[in-house]
Parts: sequence; C-alpha cells; structure tokens
Amino acid sequence: MSRRRWGLAGLALASVVSLTLVGCSPSATDPGTSPSAGASDAIITTNGNEPQAPLITFGTTEVGGGKILTSIYAGLVSYTANGEPVNEVADSIESDDNITWTVKVKDGWTFTNGEAITAKTFVDTWTAAAKDPAGAYWYTNVEGVTEDGKGEPTGFAVVDDSTFTVKLKQAEADWPLRLGYTAYMPLPSVAFEDMEAFGENPIGNGPYKLEGEGAWRHDEGINLVKNEDYKGVREVKNAGLNIVFYTSLDAAYADARTGNLDVLDAVPDTSFASFETDFPDRSVNQPAAIYQGFNIPFYLDHFANDEEGKLRRAAISMSINRAEITDKIFLGTRTPATDFTSPVVDGWTDDLAGAEVLAYNPEEAKKLWAQADAISPYEGTFTIAYNSDGPHQAWVDAVANSISNTLGVKAEGLPFPTFAAALDKRVTGTLEGATRAGWQADYPSQYNFLSAQYSTGGSSNYEGYSSKDFDAKLAEATAAGSLEESTAFYKEAQEILMKDLPSVPLWYQNAVGVWAEGVQNVVFGWDSVPLYHDITKG
Repeated sequence: MSRRRWGLAGLALASVVSLTLVGCSPSATDPGTSPSAGASDAIITTNGNEPQAPLITFGTTEVGGGKILTSIYAGLVSYTANGEPVNEVADSIESDDNITWTVKVKDGWTFTNGEAITAKTFVDTWTAAAKDPAGAYWYTNVEGVTEDGKGEPTGFAVVDDSTFTVKLKQAEADWPLRLGYTAYMPLPSVAFEDMEAFGENPIGNGPYKLEGEGAWRHDEGINLVKNEDYKGVREVKNAGLNIVFYTSLDAAYADARTGNLDVLDAVPDTSFASFETDFPDRSVNQPAAIYQGFNIPFYLDHFANDEEGKLRRAAISMSINRAEITDKIFLGTRTPATDFTSPVVDGWTDDLAGAEVLAYNPEEAKKLWAQADAISPYEGTFTIAYNSDGPHQAWVDAVANSISNTLGVKAEGLPFPTFAAALDKRVTGTLEGATRAGWQADYPSQYNFLSAQYSTGGSSNYEGYSSKDFDAKLAEATAAGSLEESTAFYKEAQEILMKDLPSVPLWYQNAVGVWAEGVQNVVFGWDSVPLYHDITKG
C-alpha cells in the first residue's frame, strides 16, 4: 500500500502487475544526467510508475508515489531490511499504558529548505492530516479524530521544542510500528500554504531530495539527488536516484539486460524461467510482505454480503487451481495464500478455520454455485479488471479460465491501460465485475494488511465490505496488552474474513528483481523495495 495498492512495481505493492506497451518507453537515462565516474558519484536508475496524486505524505497510498516519498522523507522511525523498526527522527517513543505516548524528537533535523523539525512540526503535520479526508484514516485512533476528517484532533499536544504527546482512543501496543509509514512523516510549514502545489515539488528531510524544479517529469520519471543535510540512519552511498516510469515491464527488463537500467524491482512473467540465468548472481527471489488476490464488489448484483453472495464468492474461490497457476505461470515466485497477510509478518498462520475455501475443489464449487443459482440465476460475464502496465494478464487469464472451466460461466480479464485508470474504477465504485487487488505492507504488522482494506470505512476498502464482527475483533487485537496477545485476535478476525471473502486470496508474492552488471550492494527489503541508499556502481 500502504500502501499499498500496487502499480507496475510489483503485485501487488495491493499491489501490487501485466503489460501493454503504450507508446514508447522512456529512457532510463535522462539527458540531463551524466554517467558516474565512481561508486559514490553514481546516479542509480530504477523503475517506477506515475504517482496517482500529488506527492503528499498522508495522501499517497500506492507504490509509485510511495517509493518516491520514502526516498525524500524521513519519519520518526524507519525499517531495516528485515522489517525491524529503528528510531530515525525520534529520539524515543514511550508509554506506560499504550494509550498516551510521549515522543522526543532529535535535535538538528531540518528540511531541505532549512526549516527546523521540532515537536510542533509533527503536531502541525499530523493535525492537518487528521483533518483531511485523504489522511484522516491513519489517525482515527487518536482522540478527537473522525474518519471523515471533520473532527477536531485533541490527542496531540506539544510539550516543548523536542517533545510531544499523542493520546489514543484505546491502548495500542503496536502503535510505534506504524510510524515509519509515509502518512506519519513531517511536512514543512510551506506545505500548508498550497498543498496541491507543494505536492508537485515537495520539500523533504530524507536521504534524497528532488533534483530541482521540473525534476518530476509527469508520465516519464523523477530525478532525485543525495540530500547532503540528511541526518538519519539510511546513509546514502550514491549520488542520486532516477526513477523511470515505464509503461511496459518487458521494456524495463530489456533495459536492465543492456545496462540502461540499474535496478528493476519486478520481473515480467515472460522471464520467470530465465531471469536467474539472464542475470547470474544479480537477481533476487525471496519472500516479501505482499499479498495478492482479487476483490468482488459488494455493490454488484449477486455478490452482496448475503447468502447468495457468500455462496458465489466461496464457489469462485474453490474453482481456482492456485497450486497449478503458481507452478506453471509463476515458476516458484509465488506461494498459494492461506490467509490475508504475509508469511514474513509476525503472527502469520496457515491454519485458519474456514481456509478450506482456498483449496481447489471443483465439485464443491459447482455445488455452491448451483445453490446460489437457485436463489437468483446468474447471467452475463464475470470479469476481473487489472492494469495492463504490470505483469497480470497471464495469471488473470489463467484464473478466469479456471473459473470458466469449473463453473461453466463466461469469465475473462478486463484490462485497463494504467494502474491509475484501474484504481479510479475502484475509488469511484464503478466496477462492473471483480478487480485485481493486492497489498504491499506499509509497516510490518498484520493490522496494516487487515484494517485499511477490510475495516468499515478503511482507506483502501473500495469494494464496500462492512462487518461489525470483524471491526470489533480488530479493535480487540489493537487493544491487546502486547503484540503477542494480539495474534489470537487477528486470527479470529481473519476467520471472519474467510467466511465473507471481501477479497479472494490467491498467493503471496516474492520480491523478485534483477540488476545490471557493475551494480553492487543491492538488497531487497522485507516489503520488496530495494534499499536504494546502499546501492553503488562504477
């Protein structure tokens, strides 16, 4: 997503990925940059996709924008390659009751315009986010904040220049885990003068900064350079980062093979069988915090959260041969899902009650579909929408064929040219069928996978799911006295999801990527995003 809903970069990063070439792919090397003379002077090129909205920390929930924001901003904490939180701008984050938290900010931090970052900076930013419909979701656990952004936040208080407090509505043991996500990163005061304009040329405090006016070339790419004033734990070992917005993952892969792209954080499905030999000792295939599935809107006829809808959702799920698809199409780069989160997140389980609905069972699927038809006959075509600027077409076609062959209904993929176009149909609630969906974790917690996508009013709950039982169980999990105690509640919450199937789980996506010759120190993190600041070449 969390972020994150995915574009070209992965699925997923929900989400999150198939391809159609739309015009010519941009070059990985901008004419305004010159080749590096040495490792520390290198400009690292990588793939990305056009952000859906202006680059505002609390208003971006997709991978394209998120990749940029995490490079140009630093929050209270950041995450290691393994997903461990480490203090960055924060000196300490403490609480005696998991309700009232005291945060101390390190001295000496500034934005790239020279403005000092203080406790007031965070309170001002978080208050603005909590009063904005785009950002309020991330703060609804704070006293006074409402999901529509119309509440008056009363839970933030400045103690002194370096100290502020946050009072939550209830105890949340995992609250500090969230603070490395972009929605909690600070903004300079100039941002509040004209937020949309600021989002076109943002001023941050992270390891990189925009190269200058015009650095964001819409639909082409964005150029970042090293921020010499950055004081955090992500020491930058190169001179900058050029992110190229490819319209075709195949084109990006070809550029990586010829050395015109340094790092590619995804591999087209056409190259799953060859990427390890195409890039000897320059590839990765490792578990990541990425879930992939597809959602069927509850506002569609025959798929409401009632008896007929539940029968049809279960039938469709049981008609899909996940093992065969992950084996023949993904060649070991995916693993059939057993829950709604990820194996790399603490608390993951493969023994949820009701998970038999994820097993390929054509006879039971036909039986359930017939029971649903007895309530109200289904006619028409079952479609699965997806963005064709990512590697999705092959698996969407395979899933559709599996549904058709099992249930005897017409099912097919429905491509949209870009991730943004596909996401707009979800945001506006105008889908006429199912939609590819996925999630790349914003922070390493089961809550992140479950809340934004499935809680009533969640920031990424576009398909209209609402369950009082699920919401209550999620609240119990967050109120638990410790992270360990919350695990049982998250399991019970997921068992509710397994009955309702707001999303049909398909598989977990590995971090699969490659890099060009001469590029060194490439490490992919827990969330499948490369640690760009460590990369060198030359």
